[in-house]
Amino acid sequence: MTRQNSDEHTSETGSEARQVLRVTGGDARDFLQNLVTNDVAGIDNGPVYSALLTPQGKLIADFIMLAEGDAILIDVAAVWGATLLQRLNMYRLRADVQISDTEIQVRRGTGVAPEGAVIDPRVPALGWRLYGAESGDDGTDWDAIRVAQVIPQSGVELSGETFILETGFERLNGVDFRKGCYVGQEVTARMKHKTELRKGLTKVQILGRAPPGTPITRDGKPVGTLFTQSGEEALAYLRFDRIGEGMIAGEARLAPLD
Repeated sequence: MTRQNSDEHTSETGSEARQVLRVTGGDARDFLQNLVTNDVAGIDNGPVYSALLTPQGKLIADFIMLAEGDAILIDVAAVWGATLLQRLNMYRLRADVQISDTEIQVRRGTGVAPEGAVIDPRVPALGWRLYGAESGDDGTDWDAIRVAQVIPQSGVELSGETFILETGFERLNGVDFRKGCYVGQEVTARMKHKTELRKGLTKVQILGRAPPGTPITRDGKPVGTLFTQSGEEALAYLRFDRIGEGMIAGEARLAPLD
């Protein structure tokens, strides 16, 4: 039975509820390899960050994959867990694959890693993750880390309108351009090799506060959208050709950072 999405583990420091799916069966690796943005073979060396896209290249869900014996665990934000489970089952067809929800919980932290923990595959600053019977974290201010490192979060900076290269997936080890075909690969490859990105997630200086999702303007023209704030810095999705002094979001004033 699919577990209902929950925000019970979401905190002021940016922790988020997670859901862990399990993929089993003789075709499990080939099945995922043909769907997701990263090389599934990488799980033999540790967790792998990846995503499932629409054929148009837009994000369905981002997640972390890791090996559990012959099975593959998928650690996904709980807000997207049911959608991901449904979409994977839609693609299953006649493959020897079973996809199920689990009761596995996720703990994470940035201090000394407990026994059995694994390193977050995106950037070292995100610390460790431990899979078992307990959830939670060690009190780390995750929003501060995400803003400093420009790391998007599922359901906040990442949505169903996201093109992954505009939110740093290549830098975060979330896409492999050598692995071959996957859903949305053509659009993603074209953005990588044939175009210059005109929009993207970036870090800005901020004076004042405004809710995530507040539109950003400059000289009366739309520039982008404000997201997570931490201290005097914030993440924003911006049009690069309109970045400059004088940007505002609600009552907050923004300035570009190098």
